[in-house]
Amino acid sequence: MTTLEAASTPAAAPVPSAARPGFARRTWRTVRSSRTASIGLAVVAVHIVVAALAPLLTTYSPTANDASHALLGSSWSHWAGTDQYGRDVLTRVLYGGRYALGVSVTATVLTLAVGTLLGCVAALRGGWLDDLMMRVLDAVLAVPSILALLVIVTALGAGSGVIVLAVTVVYAPQVVRVVRGAALAVVPADYVTAARARGESTWAILRREILPNITDVLCVEFAMRASWVVLLISSLSFLGFGANPPTPDWGLMVSENRTAITVVPMASLAPIIALATLVVGLNLAADGLSKAWGVDRIREGS
Repeated sequence: MTTLEAASTPAAAPVPSAARPGFARRTWRTVRSSRTASIGLAVVAVHIVVAALAPLLTTYSPTANDASHALLGSSWSHWAGTDQYGRDVLTRVLYGGRYALGVSVTATVLTLAVGTLLGCVAALRGGWLDDLMMRVLDAVLAVPSILALLVIVTALGAGSGVIVLAVTVVYAPQVVRVVRGAALAVVPADYVTAARARGESTWAILRREILPNITDVLCVEFAMRASWVVLLISSLSFLGFGANPPTPDWGLMVSENRTAITVVPMASLAPIIALATLVVGLNLAADGLSKAWGVDRIREGS
């Protein structure tokens, strides 16, 4: 490829992602060519399907107590046994996937939206605004994540809404740094300069020129951030600051049944296995897509 041809590649004349018919096909080819990404996305897909079909896969209630069936071992009636309240462990694990995916995806989407907006604005505007935002983010990132979450949840109370808000506050600064690093590579481009010369608004430049060119970074960041969010939310529930009983939550299940692990080990192991496979699937997907799209360099440079 000559120098002139290289200068006329799609990167030099981006269009909105909605008008890029090749992105979906390119993503599909990437997934098919990366065994790591394929395995990871397949594991995540299994979790999504199982969570969606939970009412069809079991006839037991995930919250109803039955003292006469407490602490039963594995059997044909209860494949993973029952917990100390007589609830079917497998049923609670299946329904727990709904809570884990629902809250985690909501928190991750909101985190990515806030981080993307602030990161792109900081990169595009630059100057004192960029410096001020980075110093504020440095202060926020200096606080350990779990400590910040505990402070927010303690102050505002438990509940899904509070957890989503807390996760957004804790993780958005990290997303801002990653997105800002990716956007800084796009801002000096000629097409961004031309858009500024035409008098286009900041929002129009972000939407038409910058966002379509950092979509790969955003996809990888979503998968990686989601795995951390799942672990963080489960950790909160294990510590008693997340889901309230009798919500079928994996972290809460481990906390409730850890004292009876020698009697009914699956009551604790089943949610641990479910959590581990989901996190591994998300990490594999993020790692595979990152290597296939060459996002590693951008992340390291941010």
